[in-house]
Amino acid sequence: MKRNVPYARMALAMALSVPLAAVLASGTAAASATSRAAAARHHGHLARPVYVPYFETWTTDSIPAVARASGARFLALAFLQTPKRGSCSVAWNGDRKQLVRPGGRYTGQIADSCTSVPRIVKAYESVVTTYHVTRLDMDVEARSLADQAGIARRSQALRLLQQWAARTHHRLQIIFTLGVEPWGLPANCFAVLKSAAAHGVRFTVNIMAFDYYIKASKTGLEMGTEALMALRGTHRQLARLYPGLSQRRLWAMEGITLLPGIDDYPKKTEVTYLSDARRIRDFARAHRLPLISIWAIQRDNGGCPGTIDSDTCSGIRQPAWAFSRLLESHPRR
Repeated sequence: MKRNVPYARMALAMALSVPLAAVLASGTAAASATSRAAAARHHGHLARPVYVPYFETWTTDSIPAVARASGARFLALAFLQTPKRGSCSVAWNGDRKQLVRPGGRYTGQIADSCTSVPRIVKAYESVVTTYHVTRLDMDVEARSLADQAGIARRSQALRLLQQWAARTHHRLQIIFTLGVEPWGLPANCFAVLKSAAAHGVRFTVNIMAFDYYIKASKTGLEMGTEALMALRGTHRQLARLYPGLSQRRLWAMEGITLLPGIDDYPKKTEVTYLSDARRIRDFARAHRLPLISIWAIQRDNGGCPGTIDSDTCSGIRQPAWAFSRLLESHPRR
């Protein structure tokens, strides 16, 4: 999920393939009733504004406990990955002992690893049928953005998966989580969407509004302003991709993920505060965006003031769960 720099915990997995997060209703063993009720019919966008923070599955944290404490009603479980290069199986965090299977742990980045489109589809189907989820989040980063063959396989597999879902009466949404710059999606990220559109995949795009690595004054970037610029820039790109869609339909295809507090940039000039999150929430309300997220919910506390991009705290002074409680108020249709 972090961009532009090596990943402390995900370097190997990122080199192998593209992460996929299964979005489950928080605090429940099966999410089918809740998430199916929220499913959308057009372009795969979410049917109502919803706060879906990422949950780091390499931890031993309890999903129900985090959900109860934070107030978050949905969580995106990250990540599902292939255990090794060439594999067509998916496992939590690439651990071969945690393969997706009935009775297994609550999986997958496989399009770059597996060269068989039918087997990629089967792997995705297994996630849907094992966990009864209705949203699959494709987090495409790093080397995966340069793998044109892998991008094409994923697009083809996702189209076949959506056709399977229609035949079998599964509600299914596809979300592409992509890195962004303040002006919009870089060419390699936009190419992922162009491939998906060319293959007929219906999707929502979720932009990661952090880790810009932009040189700034000592006062730093206004991360709320930069995020709004990125949303508008992405909106213009979607308009070029789908010139026949209305402005409302285009906004309904777009979500955003924030990183609470201090991101990767060593100069500490990219800091997202609660005031920034409030601006994004209000923008999302006005434009009826479908999705707001944070990376990740385990960071949503002020336990490490001044720390750069910790896995367990925001690096700023804040009450526990302050971002979640603010963004969970993002209204529903």
